[in-house]
Amino acid sequence: MIKNITNVRGITCWGAHTGVKSMRRDLAIIYSKVPASAAAVFTQNQVAAAPVLVTRKHIANGMAQAIVINAGNANAATGKSGLEGAEAMALTLASELRIDKELVLVASTGIIGVKFPTTEIVAGIKENVRNLTNRSNAGSFVANAILTTDTYAKEGFVEFEVDGREINMGGVAKGSGMIHPNMATMLAFIVTDIAIDPVLLQKTVKETVDGSFNMITVDGDTSTNDMVVVLANGLAQNEKIKSKKEAGFKIFKKHLEEMMIHLAQLIVSDGEGASKFIEYEIVNAPSEAYARTMIRKISDSALVKTAMFGRDPNWGRIISAAGNAGLPFDYEKIDLYIGSEKKVVKVLEKGNPLDFDTNYIKKLLRESHLKILLDLHSGKANAKGWGTDLTTDYVLFNSVYST
Repeated sequence: MIKNITNVRGITCWGAHTGVKSMRRDLAIIYSKVPASAAAVFTQNQVAAAPVLVTRKHIANGMAQAIVINAGNANAATGKSGLEGAEAMALTLASELRIDKELVLVASTGIIGVKFPTTEIVAGIKENVRNLTNRSNAGSFVANAILTTDTYAKEGFVEFEVDGREINMGGVAKGSGMIHPNMATMLAFIVTDIAIDPVLLQKTVKETVDGSFNMITVDGDTSTNDMVVVLANGLAQNEKIKSKKEAGFKIFKKHLEEMMIHLAQLIVSDGEGASKFIEYEIVNAPSEAYARTMIRKISDSALVKTAMFGRDPNWGRIISAAGNAGLPFDYEKIDLYIGSEKKVVKVLEKGNPLDFDTNYIKKLLRESHLKILLDLHSGKANAKGWGTDLTTDYVLFNSVYST
């Protein structure tokens, strides 16, 4: 059986239907039997949803024990009643679990600006706390209960060793549209039984998000609800990691980043209306920050995305987007390659256009996984990012989203 968050020591969970959504599960609860080191990053959108405000406050001390998530209503731009609803979710779950309210984190996803159904969700929490379990199907229920326009659940699991102790790490995520994170609608929740200092965990989560969730885009919109949360409850009983210099830290960070990249790529693969998954890579850049900034500019270009949708090897759009990234940019040093995941073709060398078989590249661009690679010849830093094409299906879908 495939492992998931329920295989992390001390983690129980459940996903249920409360009626907020007509046909799908819409409430998820994740619970650690002991308080855990907790870290999170949030949307930078100035219209932050009520659950983001509550969770920012509760996680400030670096500890948490439970997470409750509802789908079907974002509880964003809902005023005082929305904030009261988010607080009611935390208070209700805390009361049912008999833990402090500040140990409960809250997340929501769905339509913005619609009155929050506090009564239904509070009733759903009370009814479903009794179902918390570590059975594997519960992990899948959680992954399905947090979805909105997603077409499939997004899960991940990894095992590794630290100090001779087996460490388990599981994660779930949702996201299909409004995907252009800037951690700080995208949500991700990762749980692990490793023991790690909460301050160090927060720093690590921020760094790993920068190279994973912050490097994906579907439509250029940063949601009001974006949130990535990591809980580490220490039940693996490894010697607590307190410094980046420890060997165990490097192992942990490597696997945390791999988990985040895995979940981030699943989100992009499920982009609303998308027909292409595109990997962007920049090599030999002046710095990693430089490369990431340029990738985000190129991957967010509507002209680049529509060219990939139309299988058009119009590489000038890529160069134009790169030159518009607000960075020092020496076009005459650049090599550019485009194609599929398995085969790319050089179309530009040191700023000089190359002759290439247009029909052959069009054939490569028919693949579902594409690749755009820029060699800047200006340093030693590299970075990757992921995005989608922009299709007519995306426009049609989002033109009637709330109806």
